[in-house]
Amino acid sequence: MTGWVVHHDMRAPEFGTPAQQLYSAALEMSQWADEHGASGITLSEHHGSRDGYLPAPLTMAAAVAARTTRVNITVSALILTLRDPIATAEEAMVVDLISGGRLLLILAGGYVADECAMFGIDFERRGEVFEEKLAAFVQALTGEEFEYQGRRITVTPRAARHPRPPVLLGGFAPKRAARLADGYAPPTADLSLADTYRAESRRLGKGDGLLIWPGGPKWVFVTEDPDKAWAQIGPNVLHEANSYGEWAAAAAGGAPYAEIVDVEAVRKMGHYAVVTPEECIDLVRRQDPGSRLVFKPLVAGLDPDLGWASLRLFVDRVLPALK
Repeated sequence: MTGWVVHHDMRAPEFGTPAQQLYSAALEMSQWADEHGASGITLSEHHGSRDGYLPAPLTMAAAVAARTTRVNITVSALILTLRDPIATAEEAMVVDLISGGRLLLILAGGYVADECAMFGIDFERRGEVFEEKLAAFVQALTGEEFEYQGRRITVTPRAARHPRPPVLLGGFAPKRAARLADGYAPPTADLSLADTYRAESRRLGKGDGLLIWPGGPKWVFVTEDPDKAWAQIGPNVLHEANSYGEWAAAAAGGAPYAEIVDVEAVRKMGHYAVVTPEECIDLVRRQDPGSRLVFKPLVAGLDPDLGWASLRLFVDRVLPALK
């Protein structure tokens, strides 16, 4: 087993747990996961979402870094198109220092037109804007002087790692990742994306590159009674699936989701594994060894008590069997 991670995106729809309570629970869960052998905490970014999806992942990453000592802290994905690359590099370097060099950045150009409009970005030019900002961002992370838009810039303080923290790309542009980044994190387990990335990386003289493979279910929920658990978490999962589906419908290929009618349809999608401890053990043993087990214990404002029960059951019943 490669590892298990806890993912927070801080969605807080009106029918769910209030945002302030969710943020507190997310930090407590992150600390607990760090103490119980998790390999990472993942944080995501979106803007202007009605359910309050996390818009400031680097701020949250700093809070997680202050509560943990061992886990990697991944921002996936940081939507650099919407950001000032210099100010974002400053924030990232501070988080890297607070964490002692545990920050991993997976960047993306974004696929939600409303977000681009919110920040005054031409949606049709987002790829061009992203690449320009990415070049400046990577340079800024080194702490060395460079030129950007006719200005001489040096970003301080230097990050904990030298020459800089690693930068990977997400999204559906594997050749861009090979050309401009340290690695690639495809959004779906599409072998053609991996093959294209590796081939381009080799062509550029970079070997096979670094690939973070998204094998297995999108996330796992461990329970003694899956049917009862689905009745409890179903509305939250349906909200998440349809929220992503709404974005994906507006941008073809933007995400591996489509709008769903009901909870039963969500169950049949196969994205979410609501399993007993024994089923979870089997799932891990069958899973691609290069992938990770992902937990989302606060999915769409889920009652933290339900999320805690899942995490503890995994640690108490599943991990010992795998070891």
